[in-house]
Amino acid sequence: RMRPDGCLEHLGRKDFRVKIRGFSIELEEIEAALRTSPVVRETIVVVAKDESQGDRLIAYIVPTHGQTPTVSEIRNYLKDKLPDYMVPSAFIFLEALPLTPTGKLDRQALPKPDQSRPGLDSAFVAPENPLELQLTRIWEKILGIGPIGVKDNFFDLGGNSLHAVQLITQVERLSGKS
Repeated sequence: RMRPDGCLEHLGRKDFRVKIRGFSIELEEIEAALRTSPVVRETIVVVAKDESQGDRLIAYIVPTHGQTPTVSEIRNYLKDKLPDYMVPSAFIFLEALPLTPTGKLDRQALPKPDQSRPGLDSAFVAPENPLELQLTRIWEKILGIGPIGVKDNFFDLGGNSLHAVQLITQVERLSGKS
């Protein structure tokens, strides 16, 4: 918009293109890929602003009636359709997307991702010794979720290459070895 002093003021984008970790991403492209899954009835993808993890993609999914997809199932489905940087770091399953009184999607009413371990295909295996406990605590701090088991997959929990660098640095500090 034009300010009274004659300067242009940029108010932001009207579309849903975002930039995360240097990648330009169309949220609608992720939604379209999710909608091709037979277990997904409705979906919306948003960017969550998180000071500990930076911007991250969150997918809200309404499953097809009678279906109970897992996070790993959806993530693996998307890995075949999208580049890794476009696969959301968190998936939240809802019974229905929240709507405004006029029937439009109410993005403000979408629940915030919780900090608990997402439902994965692998069962939770607790740390059994002090080293495993220290390593899982590093993962929990970097990923902002918990509890994390010793058999959990770093990337299935929302980890990415930037998190991996932080993880390596923390483990090197802990062990004193590179």
